[in-house]
Amino acid sequence: MQNLKQKKKDWSLDADVFHRLLEWLDEGVDSGGQRYLNMRQRLVAYFDRKNCLTPDELADETLNRVARRLEEEGAIESESRAKYCYIVARFVFLESLRGAEKATVPLDEALLQFNSDQLVHRPPDREKEIKEVLFDCLERCTGELEPVNRNIIIRYYFGETRAKIENRRGLAASLDITTNALAIRASRIRDRLEGCVRKCAGPV
Repeated sequence: MQNLKQKKKDWSLDADVFHRLLEWLDEGVDSGGQRYLNMRQRLVAYFDRKNCLTPDELADETLNRVARRLEEEGAIESESRAKYCYIVARFVFLESLRGAEKATVPLDEALLQFNSDQLVHRPPDREKEIKEVLFDCLERCTGELEPVNRNIIIRYYFGETRAKIENRRGLAASLDITTNALAIRASRIRDRLEGCVRKCAGPV
């Protein structure tokens, strides 16, 4: 597992892999890279609507993951190229919410804890289905927050450990409140999200 993680970390997009990505997006019709540019623009708009701090970087990360999947498996079976890209983008978005993997309690994992009993002893396919429902609900509920609260919760969980601390200090300063007050406010927003996810997911 560690070797796999390291391999993915060291992976980079080369010319051959990029060309394969362009061909996959073109679906047999050479667009001269236009479909790639259009897809990237749509992804940037998607992350921008989510109030992400770095929509361009997240769009590139999404397309890089699609390219890596193509390289690893040779093909991607999907009814729609755009739909598959948006599925990947959704997970990239959720990861941006929780920040680095080293975060003590990632936002999406914290919100999934209430449903941990349902995930235990479930067949792998069913577990995946449940998580998909919960992720969909988390994305929907985050989008329903007031813009200021959505911005707070996204920025609060953004970044790696040290950068996250500095980011929270900057966020508190921009709101003219203390870091403790910010933590309380973020906790209340997260509680709202958890309640929304519970209601949205229902008895999954």
